[in-house]
Amino acid sequence: MVGFGAMGRSHGFDAWMTGLTSLLMFALPGQVVMLEMFISGSSLLAIGFAVTLTSTRFITMVVTLFPQLHRRDRNPLLYLWVHMLAMTAWAVSMREFPRMSPKHRLNYFIGLALPCWLIAPIGTVLGYVVAGWVPAAVTLGLVFINPLFFLLTFTEVKPWVNRIAIGLGCVFGPAFYVLDADSSLLLNGLVAGSLAYVADRRWLRPAPTEVAR
Repeated sequence: MVGFGAMGRSHGFDAWMTGLTSLLMFALPGQVVMLEMFISGSSLLAIGFAVTLTSTRFITMVVTLFPQLHRRDRNPLLYLWVHMLAMTAWAVSMREFPRMSPKHRLNYFIGLALPCWLIAPIGTVLGYVVAGWVPAAVTLGLVFINPLFFLLTFTEVKPWVNRIAIGLGCVFGPAFYVLDADSSLLLNGLVAGSLAYVADRRWLRPAPTEVAR
């Protein structure tokens, strides 16, 4: 979030807008996509569609985490708590939930996710302010925290399909940007992800053939 704050300042956005995105969206990939597409002059419809696509990852996170909660905690309040769901809270909760009683799991999740959510806008504004105090070279270093964070997040990802998708994205990204800056991020993800999926299904993990009767 510090890197995102520096990124917002370097592109001329004000502190209020940059900080509120971390509070109201709390989804760093979606925030970066929104900011980049605003900068490139994309339409609001295209921005909304792209940000929505980046948020589809939360579907799998929700359906794997929240069913582990106690039955009494599966109520409409989950619509409030789900806003705090992020990669860190999800990964830690998935690791710790099997070790605790179901009746304590929601309290554990809230105790972990709530501070992360509240710290996010603070870190964003901090990065925004610091970017105005330090030399330009340091500001650029803060901006690069974002891609560095995403790369380090996937360093321990075991499925090769994810690594292949990241590698193909690095290769195709510049070419798609030259062809069409407005849709480059969306097209890059679609093409790189699709090719990685095909490679994974065909060569790395081919689907088992049906046994003839």
